[in-house]
Amino acid sequence: MTLVLIVAGAGIGAGIWLVVWGLTVTDAPPAASRLKARYPDIGVRLAGSGVAGAIALVTTRWPVAVIAALALGFFFRDVFVGGDRSAAEVDRSVAVASWAEMLRDTLSASSGLEEAITATAPLAAPSIQPALAGLTSRLGRVPLAVGLADFADNLADSTADLVASALILGAQGEAQHLGELLTALAESARDDASMRLGVSAARASTQTSVRVVAGITIAMVVGLLVLNRSYLEPYQGAGGQAVLAVVFALFAGGLFWLQSMSRFKTPERFLAPQAERK
Repeated sequence: MTLVLIVAGAGIGAGIWLVVWGLTVTDAPPAASRLKARYPDIGVRLAGSGVAGAIALVTTRWPVAVIAALALGFFFRDVFVGGDRSAAEVDRSVAVASWAEMLRDTLSASSGLEEAITATAPLAAPSIQPALAGLTSRLGRVPLAVGLADFADNLADSTADLVASALILGAQGEAQHLGELLTALAESARDDASMRLGVSAARASTQTSVRVVAGITIAMVVGLLVLNRSYLEPYQGAGGQAVLAVVFALFAGGLFWLQSMSRFKTPERFLAPQAERK
């Protein structure tokens, strides 16, 4: 039992260190940069993982339960709020499409590209306002192409990459008929958003099933720990922990399979992240 406490305590300490690292480190190696790109909210995820692991350690003292709780805390948002993230991605794509159309209309009035960006930024949707504010604040201090690449990095969205690429070509004088190109990109983005909304509606029942199964299982485990702890005594020994590890692995595999069925695969980014371009 002392060894279990040492290992679990070391894991929780490592989790706390990772939380601090995820919230403070900006110049990270490529592998870490890819991790932060995949999980932009990694600080929140690690915090949730640490809390869940600590609760499992205090209530069970089982190493398998601690590991399972750490994993559950990290992927909690994917299981229970994944649909909200998908809706946010669709909203961001539509917002970028609307901004591209505003840029097109402003450019048709013989405004320069930088002037058009400055004029349309305050009118854009709230989901892309922070990224646009960062772009407009850097205009005149860095080349427009660099600012647009940073804007695409901030949004980390395939639609934003396409629009930023078109604007970069326009800023470098390499894109003719920029207005027509922006129109085509906006129409493509809206079609993609409509398709994703249809897919999300069709898979809503699967997402609900994932949440119901996960919620009932967690509630049952908590209920047994609180109301009938003697029922779990066979899992105290090494053999019981091995059986519990198999049970948790099968449950996690089934949950992952159900979740993958309900997930929309986000298109790969068109532009390479800024860290990889350096």
